[in-house]
Amino acid sequence: MSSEAVPARRLRALPAIPLAQGLTVLVLLLAWEWAVRSNTVNALYLPAPTAIVESFGPLLAQGRLLHHTAVTLAEFAVGYAAAVFGGIGLGVLLVLVPSAERFAHPFIGALMSVPKVAIVPLLALWLGIGFTHKVAIVFLFAVFQIVYSTVAGIKQTRREHLKVARAFRASTLQTVFKVILPSAMPTIFAALRVSASVGLLGALFAEMLSSKEGLGNLITRSTASLDTAETFALIALVTLLAVAMIAALDLLERMVFLRWRAA
Repeated sequence: MSSEAVPARRLRALPAIPLAQGLTVLVLLLAWEWAVRSNTVNALYLPAPTAIVESFGPLLAQGRLLHHTAVTLAEFAVGYAAAVFGGIGLGVLLVLVPSAERFAHPFIGALMSVPKVAIVPLLALWLGIGFTHKVAIVFLFAVFQIVYSTVAGIKQTRREHLKVARAFRASTLQTVFKVILPSAMPTIFAALRVSASVGLLGALFAEMLSSKEGLGNLITRSTASLDTAETFALIALVTLLAVAMIAALDLLERMVFLRWRAA
């Protein structure tokens, strides 16, 4: 068998996986729909998929869905951006200045161990229940994972690469951006994916506890009114948003690696 035949066979086999995934989801949805329509499962506790899809209609028609989604995404975007830049920047600083890492390590560990859920009411007391409160929650939910992953990724930089940078008399900034960060990117992006999902959950949790706007507040209202179809629709929307964020990070990672590889 020629070596060219194996890659060709792999390419032909690739669509089989998405097809199997799609069929699995379709079978589950059909079984779910049948269970509800046949009264095997009470629709009050588990609405049919078709009822969930239909519930998007009133949400869109009333303009509530777009407004509350925009509020949640704005809170998440600002808090997550602050966590990304602050977390990566602090991680780089801690590695470049070992004494700073030794000094800050116990404090960062202590802050990370504080249960974020418990301080949400305190932050509401200090910052109010507005936009700043939600941004702070997203930041606290996301930043520590990024800091520790950045430090761990940078420490995995191969010594040979650092020796080459010193041999070419690279400045500190050149070493950071052309050697250290590219080496740490796989670890950093893994943390970015996790912290994106966690940060979004932080925004929703804060909205559910103390907010008049956002998807979290909308979920709380629909749950209180026993509108389970709308609740499931909102949960599905949040899931799609999280998947879209992770897909965007995957694309960004590929773009960053291509840029650094070309450089």
